[in-house]
Amino acid sequence: MTADSATAAPADDTAHAAGATGILTIDLDAIVANWRKLESKAVPAECAAVVKADAYGCGIAPVTRALARAGCKTFFVATLDEARAAREAARNAAIYVLDGFFSGSGKLFAAIDCRPVIGDAIELAEWDAFRRDSGWQGLAAIHIDTGMNRLGFPINEAQALLPRLQNANHGIGLVMSHLVSAELLGASTNARQVAAFREIASLYAGIPASLANSSGIFLGSQFHFDLVRPGAALYGINPTPEADTPVQPVVDLKARVVQIRHVERGDMVGYGGTWTARRPSRIAIVAAGYADGYFRAAGGVDGARTAEVMAAGQRCPVAGRISMDLMAIDVTDVPTHALRRGSMVTLLGGGITADELAIHFGTIGYEVLSSLGRRYARVYKGGA
Repeated sequence: MTADSATAAPADDTAHAAGATGILTIDLDAIVANWRKLESKAVPAECAAVVKADAYGCGIAPVTRALARAGCKTFFVATLDEARAAREAARNAAIYVLDGFFSGSGKLFAAIDCRPVIGDAIELAEWDAFRRDSGWQGLAAIHIDTGMNRLGFPINEAQALLPRLQNANHGIGLVMSHLVSAELLGASTNARQVAAFREIASLYAGIPASLANSSGIFLGSQFHFDLVRPGAALYGINPTPEADTPVQPVVDLKARVVQIRHVERGDMVGYGGTWTARRPSRIAIVAAGYADGYFRAAGGVDGARTAEVMAAGQRCPVAGRISMDLMAIDVTDVPTHALRRGSMVTLLGGGITADELAIHFGTIGYEVLSSLGRRYARVYKGGA
């Protein structure tokens, strides 16, 4: 087990790491296992990995390094800064930058040999000009909009690019699109998009094509084309929310108990007094809050279902509002000897998933993971 140098933690992530208010443990072996699971579902397509947003909060360098060692050859990031970090970890991989090509950035792409994902004619013209003027022979992806209405060439404009394929130095290494509703098995948009993309991809003969994200892999082989691009599922987020998750959990987050206090029946806890003790209660104050990525929306409100925390092996409800640095949980039913000041409780892991927290946070698992704060000590398991 390793820890990042800035916030080193002991090998036992439940130990009392001096000064650490929380410990975020990331299982690199589980990420690799998830990638291999997704790869097996997509055969014979190549399985890439999306490591943008600091690998969904899990750490772009260690995650990319572990996946490259496992055999992953293609990575997707959002920005050039992320591309630099991925290149350091995977020297020989193909790295695509999803946010595309900006004026004056050509030398930066060439310096680390990464590939912009290009989605409009002006962007393409600027990239072509850089390649022509510099002599750089790097490749790019062409992003085609099949229904997202976010980034990408409209289909008619993508068709207008076909004559450039007659040039041996056309510079296109991938043609791709993005699914709108891949997590919904019965969504009519899936059928429309795959049909539209199949038609345009067939015109780009000889160039690899990519459509499926994590959820798209599970829509069937017709969505796989030449390359699939899983992201969230690598990190333990369920790509099939209409069924049990096929992937392993990756992240375990523990936070320290700062104080245990007793409140009487009728006493209120936290800002706004939104939670009232219905019996004499023990309240554990935990050193984690919305500044650490535990959303304020998950706070306990009288009469409402609330998020839960694992304390001494038991699920305990959040009590009152989440503060910037602190939260309160009701540990009345936990044996007194089992929890004390300095103990760790589990905010994520031990059966509490990112998808479960997302329900209480009013968001999706993607945002849960990518919001995890940097004040935690980070510990990495496996990945050798």
